[in-house]
Amino acid sequence: MMNYEGGIIGIVAVLAGVLLIGAVRRRSEGLLNLILRTVLGTIAIYFINLGLPVLGIQAEIGINPLTVLTSGILGVPGIAVLYVIAIYKGL
Repeated sequence: MMNYEGGIIGIVAVLAGVLLIGAVRRRSEGLLNLILRTVLGTIAIYFINLGLPVLGIQAEIGINPLTVLTSGILGVPGIAVLYVIAIYKGL
């Protein structure tokens, strides 16, 4: 009877370890994804700021922690919202 319980505890421990490794892997992938979107979003804001005056649109977004975080969390839709707000404020 004792050997049977020890086997079940061992199996549960191995399964918990596998689940923990999977959770850590997902978390690191999510963090890497957030960092990548943040960097690419900041670069996109910079180049859009350069291109809009050529088109005659005066809507410059400052690169600050709030806009960088918005582009990182929301991605392209977040950048679009930032520019829509800037254009609306300029009207």
